Amino acid sequence: MAQSTLRINLRYFKKLYVAIGLILSVLIIGIVGFIIIQDYDFIDALFMTIITIGTVGYGEVKALDDAGKLFMSFLIIISITTFAYAISVITRYVIEGEFQTYFRHYKVNKEIQKLKDHVIVCGYGRNGKQACDQLRSEKVKFVAIESNPQIIQDMQMEPDVLFIDGDATKDDVLLEAGLENAKALITALPSDAANVFVVLTARDRNPKLKIISRASDDGSEHKLKRAGADNVIMPDKIGGTHMAALITKPDVLEFIDHITGRINIRLEEILFSNLPESMQNKSIRELEVRNKTGANIIGLQSC
Repeated sequence: MAQSTLRINLRYFKKLYVAIGLILSVLIIGIVGFIIIQDYDFIDALFMTIITIGTVGYGEVKALDDAGKLFMSFLIIISITTFAYAISVITRYVIEGEFQTYFRHYKVNKEIQKLKDHVIVCGYGRNGKQACDQLRSEKVKFVAIESNPQIIQDMQMEPDVLFIDGDATKDDVLLEAGLENAKALITALPSDAANVFVVLTARDRNPKLKIISRASDDGSEHKLKRAGADNVIMPDKIGGTHMAALITKPDVLEFIDHITGRINIRLEEILFSNLPESMQNKSIRELEVRNKTGANIIGLQSC
C-alpha cells in the first residue's frame, strides 16, 4: 500500500513541491547574493532577503551600492513571480479540492487494507460497472481497479466505491486491492489478452480464489479456462442469445429475468451449514418455507 500512497503523493503534490522548491531557491539566492555582493554576515543576509521577499519595507541593514541595488531589484522581481505561482498552486489545491481528493484516496487505501473475503473487479467499463452495481445491491464488499482517467473521474463522484487507479495486469496493483485476502475476482477488461494475464496472476497468487472472466472472442474462452478462470462470460454472445430467446422461449426468459434481477425479486443461496439446526435434515415439504414466509425454494444441490 505504500507504493499506492506514493503514486498519489506524486500526482497531487508535484506542483506544490515545485512551488516550495522555488521559494527555497529564492531564499538561498538572496542570502548568498547579499553575502557575496554586500559582504553581509549570514543573519543580516537572511534578514534582508526575508524583508525583500516579503516586501515589508524596512530600511537596509547597510547602505547598498549599485551592485546591491541591482541585485535587490532582481530579487524582488523573481520573488514576486515565484510567490504569485505558489499562491496560484495553493489556491488551486484548496478551491478545486485536490487535498480532499488526496485524503479520500488515503482513506480508501486504509479501508482496502482491512478488507477480507471481498471481490476484486478489474475494469469499471460497462460490464465491470454492472457487476459492481449488482455486488453493491447484494451488500458484497468489493474493490474496483481502473486505469482510464475519464472513468476514474466519474468513480470519484461515487462515494461508496472503493477503487484503485492502476493497471490491473500489474502484480503490485492486484496485491494493493487485497488479492491474497479476496474470495473472488471478476476481470472485465476490454482486452482478452489482458484478462488472461490477470487470471494467470490471480490464480498464482491465490489458488483458492473464485475467478470469473469476460471474453470477446470464442477462442479466448479456452485460454482463459486454462489460465485458471472458473467461469468465462461472453456478453455479446449472451446478448444475442437473449434476444433470440425472447421470441422462441419468452416464458423461460421471464424466469431468467427473475433470477438475474431484471425483475424486482430477491434470490438467495443458503448453505446447509448456515441453516438453523431445527431446519437441517428435513425435506422441502417438511420445512414449509412458503407457508411460513412466502418464499419459494426453487432448487437444491447435493454435494
